[in-house]
Amino acid sequence: MDISSASSVSALSGQSAGPSVENEALRKAQEIQARSAAAPINSVPQPTKSSSVNLPSHLGQNINTSA
Repeated sequence: MDISSASSVSALSGQSAGPSVENEALRKAQEIQARSAAAPINSVPQPTKSSSVNLPSHLGQNINTSA
């Protein structure tokens, strides 16, 4: 949550505007936060099939649970 959203939510919560306005401000702040978090996630390139071609086929098939 950025500072402007946090200050607007705290300013609204101090007033007697009602819970619907507070909920709307919180929902909007969460939408902004979700959009800003999605940008770096979507910028990561997806692995291609050719990047794992050089590895043996048996790698990644088992999990060592006794380590």
